[in-house]
Amino acid sequence: GCCTFDESLSSCGYSQSDDDDLNWDQVNTPIKPSSGQGMPSGSFMLVNTSGRFAGQKAHLLMPHLKENDTHCIDFHYYVSSKSGSSPGTLNIYVKVNDGPLGNPVWNTSMTATWNRAELAISTFWPNFYQVVFEVVTSGHPGYVAIDEVKVLGHPCTKTPHFLRLQSVEVNAGQFATFQCTANGGTDSSDRLWLQGIYVRDAPLKDIKVFNARRFVALFSVVNATKRDAGNYRCMIRTEGGVGVSNYAELIVKEPPVPIAPPQLSSVGATYLWIQLNANSINGDGPIIQREVEYRTSSGSWYDIQPVDSTSYKIGHLDPDTEYEISVLLTRPGEGGTGSPGPALKTRTKCADPMRGPRKLEVVEIKSRQITICWEPFGYNVTRCHRYNLTVHYRYQAGGQEQVREEVSWDTESSHPQHTITNLSPYTNVSIKLVLMNPEGRKESQELVVQTDEDVPSAVPLESIQGSTFEEKIFLQWREPVQTYGVITLYEV
Repeated sequence: GCCTFDESLSSCGYSQSDDDDLNWDQVNTPIKPSSGQGMPSGSFMLVNTSGRFAGQKAHLLMPHLKENDTHCIDFHYYVSSKSGSSPGTLNIYVKVNDGPLGNPVWNTSMTATWNRAELAISTFWPNFYQVVFEVVTSGHPGYVAIDEVKVLGHPCTKTPHFLRLQSVEVNAGQFATFQCTANGGTDSSDRLWLQGIYVRDAPLKDIKVFNARRFVALFSVVNATKRDAGNYRCMIRTEGGVGVSNYAELIVKEPPVPIAPPQLSSVGATYLWIQLNANSINGDGPIIQREVEYRTSSGSWYDIQPVDSTSYKIGHLDPDTEYEISVLLTRPGEGGTGSPGPALKTRTKCADPMRGPRKLEVVEIKSRQITICWEPFGYNVTRCHRYNLTVHYRYQAGGQEQVREEVSWDTESSHPQHTITNLSPYTNVSIKLVLMNPEGRKESQELVVQTDEDVPSAVPLESIQGSTFEEKIFLQWREPVQTYGVITLYEV
């Protein structure tokens, strides 16, 4: 890689690029003097920017370097113009393993005299790299030159050398921190940054100086996404040159999310058996933890439980309640838990009512109707949102037992009551309430109530019989068909 450019370019292993706009010229003024004003003397590589449009490029390629140990590339450069305007920019690229050119690691645009710079490149066998000298013209006439390129078998004197940079793996949305450790000193005038290929550069987060020969610089790619994934390297620009680390990869993994909702296996009043159904995912594995998240469809209650198998029984649920169940998957690393997968919406069964209605009491008794009331109850008793409350009553009529039932609609009131009508006066009525849902029934205690007396029916005319005597008339008759109470008096 060393070259003084006294001999032919090819003898040093250097070459011109085929993908640029113009070539570098090899100049040897002792052999072929030049009359150009401002051109330096000696043998060197030169780009004459006179007559060139702005933005034209010339690339000079060093041979591939496959180094095993710390080394330093030392070179001289010259950028000058007789008009005082910069003739262009001298950029230096370090291309690794014939990969993309990337961004410049070093540049300058005006010197007026020969200057020296160092490249402390920490890329070692089995990797290889190539230094590319690029001139980008400004549209102003002038000269850009390089000379005395040396590959030295010792560390650079004015530029730190980075130790091997390790790759970093993070989950999307997290901070990816690269730790750049360097041998050498640094001061506040140095510029440190993390350079990426086709991705954003990362600014310096923190620096820790251990001594005059060792420091660590920390860089963070914040809220990393898949677009930030790629190769990065540590960079330090000093007064004497530039230090360049090896490329390390930023691997950004997407936390896993199930593609399909869990599947329902069986349903009870207080439990749901599910199959996680989480083999197909969006995102990255491996899966190190599975959790089931379940919540009520109405309200804010929810819970999360870890799961160690492909099926899971969710217990201690409320009867006749709709739940939304999702699966959460976690991969290694902070922030490795993905969003909940698609939700399974399902409802638990009703449970047998807790008990029957309590405190059944009489509110009002009339001859032909009875009004009853009872203690109000709610979901904690019914254990189902779908239920019926019926009033069952029985009584004797015409020598036969009559059994009836009526649905009570007064179930939401704070003072529920029900009136039984069309009863017979002066009749014992046995009453009870029955609470029913799809899973069972519970009864209240039975209450026996007698309706009030009422006006009896007429005495049957055909039953009236009479006998006459000298001083009296004797009458007799049968009781009315319906006495509706105890008859205490007949009037003739």
